[in-house]
Amino acid sequence: MPAFRLPTPLGCLLAAAAGVLTTLTASPFELWWLGPVAAGLIYLGIHTLTPAQAALRGWCYGLGLFGSGASWVYVSIHDYGYTGIPLALFLTTLFVAGLALFPAVTLWLYRRLTGPRLAWLSFAGAWVLGEWLRTWLFTGFPWLLLGTSQVDSPLAPWAPVGGVYLLSLITVLTGTLGVELLRRHWWAALPVAVLWLAPMALHAQWTSPAGEPLRVALLQGNLDQAIKWTPAGQREAANRYSALTRAHGDDAPDLIIWPEAALPMFEREARPILERVQSNLAPGTALLTGILQRDDAGLYYNSVIGLGDVEGEYRKTRLVPFGEYLPLESLLADTIAFFNLPMPAMTPGPEGQAPLRAAGTTIGNAICYEIIYPDRVAAQARQAALLLTVSNDTWFGRSIGPLQHLQMARLRALENGRYVIRATSNGVTAIIDAHGRITTRAPQFEMTSLGGEAIPMQGLTPFTRTGSWPTWLLAALMVLPGLRLRRKQ
Repeated sequence: MPAFRLPTPLGCLLAAAAGVLTTLTASPFELWWLGPVAAGLIYLGIHTLTPAQAALRGWCYGLGLFGSGASWVYVSIHDYGYTGIPLALFLTTLFVAGLALFPAVTLWLYRRLTGPRLAWLSFAGAWVLGEWLRTWLFTGFPWLLLGTSQVDSPLAPWAPVGGVYLLSLITVLTGTLGVELLRRHWWAALPVAVLWLAPMALHAQWTSPAGEPLRVALLQGNLDQAIKWTPAGQREAANRYSALTRAHGDDAPDLIIWPEAALPMFEREARPILERVQSNLAPGTALLTGILQRDDAGLYYNSVIGLGDVEGEYRKTRLVPFGEYLPLESLLADTIAFFNLPMPAMTPGPEGQAPLRAAGTTIGNAICYEIIYPDRVAAQARQAALLLTVSNDTWFGRSIGPLQHLQMARLRALENGRYVIRATSNGVTAIIDAHGRITTRAPQFEMTSLGGEAIPMQGLTPFTRTGSWPTWLLAALMVLPGLRLRRKQ
């Protein structure tokens, strides 16, 4: 079949549409079957393009993806960053256009370095290497990775084997092989069948219970972000979380969780409130809360601490760019000051922190944004029987952001064979089992307490043992056959 070439405007339009289709694979839409379609649309005719044209197509894909799937950043900037509409729109556009450079660079390099030989294989490898680049470069933004959408698909059993990047790899391979089938290359049906049928032969459960279920209570204060940091908001937060905790005096759960920065003050100021709460805890009940800390050197940390029978604390290591710290500070500080935007000043916690111990079990932590980093969560899971994530998703407003965030937490549970308990300020608060299924969840935008059981788990999935590097290595090896070798003149 001759090479299929799309006019540049149509190719860009289809690429942007493919980006929107990728958003539709994620929560709350969860149309996971569109993942291979989106990848196939980008692959279609890619080898008829110059590197520059491929980069343009990748950038259009990124505009469609992040413009539709990460548009919630406007809510954070405008509604809660108190930024005017024109500036908020400008900054959101800049954010989307900047993120779109990742697929643009990926496709530019792909066309610059590879040819049509085994293109269906090398394209899938290049895609995953591009996702890896987006995960780590400039602190990373692994949001809307293609594999995340497969948490509910027949491919889901691959997640404990190789994590989200293996799911991305198989999803893109399905898309490229689908295009080959459209070209009447019937051999492509065999690898597709193997990739999608093999999960039926994989282990159904890589981990096993390590003890009796813990009775947990996740508190959701639903405090208005607009007043949270005012004196009135501080008093209201103390009253709400104290009252929600006292309501559990009779049933005495093993573990009570308050969300990220539940009390909008530093730990030193919150200590009298916490001591009163602790005095009313039932014997044997532990309480964990997100809290801001300020040390003697004047450094600020986003942390999790405990009351009652709790050992250790956790300080957030992966901070939110622009929200908690300023990347490239020497270059951007003057710009931030010119626009009169708040200057973030959090300090990352040390790497390799040990899990907390509470309610007789070890608990790995991921504060808010950290849950989207699969390898950081796997590092916690290697030493922990239970995973905890506390978050303040109030910043997302009523956008699709909190539901996307929850979906990524579900995939972390599936990857590691661990229950994930998720306490948030206004939703989505939930308990997720070791298969990534939500066992119970609280309604959004309500002050409530969610009760349920979480089972400590033992044993390690293949992904927990190794992390993502085997998949990254596999992706790199898949690119090699497609590399163009220049002959000497």
